[in-house]
Amino acid sequence: MTERGSVGIVVLSLVAVALALVTATVDIARVSAALGQAQAASDAAALAAAPVTYRPFGASGSAYDEAVRFAGANGAGVVMCRCRPDPSPEPRTVVVRTEIVVETMLFGAWSVTATGRAEFDPRRLRDSALE
Repeated sequence: MTERGSVGIVVLSLVAVALALVTATVDIARVSAALGQAQAASDAAALAAAPVTYRPFGASGSAYDEAVRFAGANGAGVVMCRCRPDPSPEPRTVVVRTEIVVETMLFGAWSVTATGRAEFDPRRLRDSALE
């Protein structure tokens, strides 16, 4: 029995482990970036939908439609939108959850979700118009 060629097997094993670590690092970075993108999309969607719960303010559809439009512009889909119309002057909080599906090389498809909230107080809008 000889040891000839055993160094090649060790080097090949080290290269395979290094390749797996690099691939996993890239996958984790992609999921992390998607999480940031989903958070930005949910925040933008909530901010856009909040004033539309009171009045359209030039929006072409409902508060939900605005949430979908702004989430889509940020590369995400709306999973949940608590943004019902409310004509009262009372403050309200809009909650939007968005989702982005990320394809990874090692782990397959991952669904990344984020939740954004925005508060809207119609009385402050009315008060600022009176000034």
